Amino acid sequence: MPVPAADSPFAVSEEVREALDAGRPVVALESTIIAHGLPRPRNLRIAQELEGLVRAEDAVPATIAVVDGRPHVGLGKAELERIANEDGIRKLGHRDLAPAMAAGVSGATTVSGTAFLAERFGIRVFATGGLGGVHRDWTRDQDESADLRLLARTPITVVCAGVKSILDVPATLQRLETLGVGVIGYGTSEFPGFYLRSSSQPVDWTVRSPEEVAAVMRAHDALDDLDSALIVANPVAEDEQLDPGLHDRVLAEALRACAREGITGQAVTPFLLDRLVRGTDGASLEANVAAVRGNVRLAARIAKAYADLARTGDAYGAQAPAEDPRRA
Repeated sequence: MPVPAADSPFAVSEEVREALDAGRPVVALESTIIAHGLPRPRNLRIAQELEGLVRAEDAVPATIAVVDGRPHVGLGKAELERIANEDGIRKLGHRDLAPAMAAGVSGATTVSGTAFLAERFGIRVFATGGLGGVHRDWTRDQDESADLRLLARTPITVVCAGVKSILDVPATLQRLETLGVGVIGYGTSEFPGFYLRSSSQPVDWTVRSPEEVAAVMRAHDALDDLDSALIVANPVAEDEQLDPGLHDRVLAEALRACAREGITGQAVTPFLLDRLVRGTDGASLEANVAAVRGNVRLAARIAKAYADLARTGDAYGAQAPAEDPRRA
């Protein structure tokens, strides 16, 4: 792991640095959910809870953000509170990091920004809610999340609940395949729908334990030139998902309102998500939080299993292979 010098533009917390140096499991956490995804003051409580879930699995959390122009890998109490409570916190993808550093601003990192910084300092596992993807009406607007191309060149394991249902899920999966990003379902043969357990889209491979994911990661390591991410698609628990009928009705209404009001570009996603929260009386937000909790727990267990394999030197074949659901 590159260790920043005292005058480095990067800051790695002592806890994270010591864990990485010792080969202990570390889980990267994004900060956009803290600054932009949840209302205050609940956002800070959830951020602290997520870090606690990682520690409960004997792993170390590394919440990532930019504070006063300096990327931080692992936030202290004061930095976490600033990201949660300050007005004007920017949303930073990986392309925004250089301008933010030069301008000395503070910002919360998205999936692409978090994955970029985590991998740079040797963190192999990253937990988030859902990935960005290909937007509806892509053929007209060519609107695609920067997450996808970044993950195509970043060897990190991302535990997520799929992509949000406001996106074009089949097109997103096709794009991931084109870019060479691996996707495996955790205990499922269908790609999750973020708020929902299933998007009805199949996945090519299924794993059923953190140890099996770690074995896939070890095999990924053996393929030295494979520089893309591994997506572990982990569905929200059945009793915590959004009611599918309510979801479909509210989303259809939100899409019609979006077209009627002429909402386009970057304004589409926040418009639709706000409509989902209001139209479900907050149930979509609760499903969101439930999905993130589940992903963080699983990511910590995967990080621990991977660290155990790396420490013992076991080959990737030591665990049960990933299952092809088409042969199940």
